[in-house]
Amino acid sequence: MHQSAGTRQTSTDQPLTDHAQMRMGQRGITEKVVALVLLHGRTVHARGATYRVIGHKEVSRCAQRGIDLTDADGVHVLLAADGSVITAYRNHELRKIRPTKRRHRIYH
Repeated sequence: MHQSAGTRQTSTDQPLTDHAQMRMGQRGITEKVVALVLLHGRTVHARGATYRVIGHKEVSRCAQRGIDLTDADGVHVLLAADGSVITAYRNHELRKIRPTKRRHRIYH
């Protein structure tokens, strides 16, 4: 697979953008945690992008199967249309990820 100059492969074969690498370093999110989120996270499509999210439900479900996701609890990974990781951050409020607000259009 050909990579552009601004991406690097993770252990899950998902390319990381330079922005994602920088933000992950600033936020203390490792590639291992991103790999766990990509493998076990919930998929949410919103605002023209794909989010992979680990919440409390995923942590408890995977704990029953013997998989420890406590380090990944609350981590959101934002993916581009080509599958590359745009950024990763921690947020325990899953309601913040929602489609754009729908406003009634007023025609004058």
